[in-house]
Amino acid sequence: MRLGYDLTIEQTQKLTMTPELIQAIQILQYNSQELEDFVSKEIMENPILEMDNTVPNDSHENLKDPESSMSEELMYKEAERDDIDLREKIAESEYDDISYRQWEHRVSNEDVVSFDQYTSKEETLQDYLLLQLTFSDLKDRDKKIGRYLVEGIDDNGYLTVDTDQTAAAFGVKACTVERILKVIQGFEPVGVGARSLEECLLIQLEAKGFKDESLDYVIKNHLNDLAENKIQYIAKSIGLTVLQVQAMADLIRTLDPKPGMAYSSGEQIRYVVPDVIIEKEDDGYEIVTNDSTIPSLKVSSYYMNLVKNNKDDEDLQKYLNDKYNSALWLIKSIEQRKRTIFKVSEAVMKLQTEFLEKGEKYLKPMTLKQIADAVGVHESTVSRSINGKFIQTPRGVYEIKYFFSSGVGSGSGEGLSSNSIKTFIKEIIDGEDPKKPCSDQDMVEILSEKGIEISRRTVAKYRESMNILSSSKRRRY
Repeated sequence: MRLGYDLTIEQTQKLTMTPELIQAIQILQYNSQELEDFVSKEIMENPILEMDNTVPNDSHENLKDPESSMSEELMYKEAERDDIDLREKIAESEYDDISYRQWEHRVSNEDVVSFDQYTSKEETLQDYLLLQLTFSDLKDRDKKIGRYLVEGIDDNGYLTVDTDQTAAAFGVKACTVERILKVIQGFEPVGVGARSLEECLLIQLEAKGFKDESLDYVIKNHLNDLAENKIQYIAKSIGLTVLQVQAMADLIRTLDPKPGMAYSSGEQIRYVVPDVIIEKEDDGYEIVTNDSTIPSLKVSSYYMNLVKNNKDDEDLQKYLNDKYNSALWLIKSIEQRKRTIFKVSEAVMKLQTEFLEKGEKYLKPMTLKQIADAVGVHESTVSRSINGKFIQTPRGVYEIKYFFSSGVGSGSGEGLSSNSIKTFIKEIIDGEDPKKPCSDQDMVEILSEKGIEISRRTVAKYRESMNILSSSKRRRY
């Protein structure tokens, strides 16, 4: 065996993860908000890029129309090339230097003043409590203590500061703080300022005029038993009938354990904007992309003109060439993202046509591999394209991930989605006798009659995922 160093030439094929390819993968995975933030950052860093306000962003583009993207085809082909000389591009297009005015004012949607652009700040729980504190009978020092206590109330409406420590901090007696807290506990919403769940419920009962020793005793000593629906045990412990305890339980369940949740926490609410829309047509369903979620970009004419007027500046030419190629690649990646999401959504809806026609009970089991094979891409591409993306159907707005679920066998042999089975279980529980609720085994037998073979353990798992209690805790007396 000969050992030594040799210089050889060989040809191999391999995939290189270039920065551009990594960027394209990231863009595919971004949801609408993340893509908007990313594009805003790129516009700040790349002077060649700018938003195209001439294209209406609130329209729906049907990707099945081949003429809809013909004008952009050349730009996307250019982006596929490794490098483009911007000077050659300008020479080919015979750039007209009077077609652009940097100082020209262009009217856009942002220039139109509309009251729809202004929204009022949502009132938080603390804002509401401080307003009530302002009009209360508390004065001077007591009002300062009251403000301190209000600021110590969390979003659920519970007091998070210790009254003894508050008294020590302000140099007053503990009874003074308790008196002020009592005033705050009389504010709206009823139950606010409580230090425990028991105190919160008792405050609400007192406000409703239900003052009963047995009721107070149940809340203070048997609240956990009540949560477990141990009605007979509570009745035996306090010497009341089962019906009396059941009436108490029904009354307590009408109370709000988190009174502060009805108010804003101060955080901005973000609404779901669908990436794809399915519309009902006479001859079936039409799938369109929601272009309002896709930023419309173009190459700045000003910098194209700058290249033409500074042909001898090599450093400037190199800088703008790099930025131009980067801009083209970004535009191509966003377009490719739109097409991939459309193709995946189209493949999903072809398999879930019965869901569109008949409802959630007719969801079919579906995997990433099925859609990947139908579209002709890798499973990871499908996974990225459905991450955080939503689709609007005639039956509501769903995350595309919702349609991907495992399934079980049925009498028809096609199989049923786990989401379909959950719908069947929910229907069974909604229609059961409250005094004799269906156990998990009962639901197994009912589903078996429908041709759905499923184990008791699986029924329990699906029931718990829907936050439905067991039969013993659902039973009423």
